[in-house]
Amino acid sequence: MSEQFTFDPKRDFAIERFIDAPPRLVWEALTKSEHLKNWYMPKAWGRVTRAEMDVRPGGVFSIDIASGDGPASPNLGCFLDVVPMARLAWTSMLFPGYRPAVFDDIPITAIVTMQAEGAGTRYVFTALHRSEEECETNRTSGFLEGTQIAVDQFVACVLALK
Repeated sequence: MSEQFTFDPKRDFAIERFIDAPPRLVWEALTKSEHLKNWYMPKAWGRVTRAEMDVRPGGVFSIDIASGDGPASPNLGCFLDVVPMARLAWTSMLFPGYRPAVFDDIPITAIVTMQAEGAGTRYVFTALHRSEEECETNRTSGFLEGTQIAVDQFVACVLALK
């Protein structure tokens, strides 16, 4: 998967930030479960109750999320591409070991790229969708807003590691 993908503005959305920290800290906050728990879910919306990541192609990407006092909901996916301090891709379309997934939600493939820029890092999160309709649902349902909040929390987490 190390090849570039084609961004389709009708089926995909991207969130870009400049982070005033080196790529190694951005990578650490992105790939360590103990950090992911602090930024992945918008704090006002809920919490991550459990996170497990085996950061290698085919490895597990598992996050349990709880809203309010409700029970945790499991979110399971698979890493597709891992290029340390440059790119990380995962999908909910596959379970670990590239096994086909079964779920009730709209699937995405997430691709994070990062590039050193001066003393900081240019960070881009892209969510790929199967169709324009599914992308629009994620734009209007709160998924996009929650992802933007999570990216802002991610930036704060990275800066706290400095």
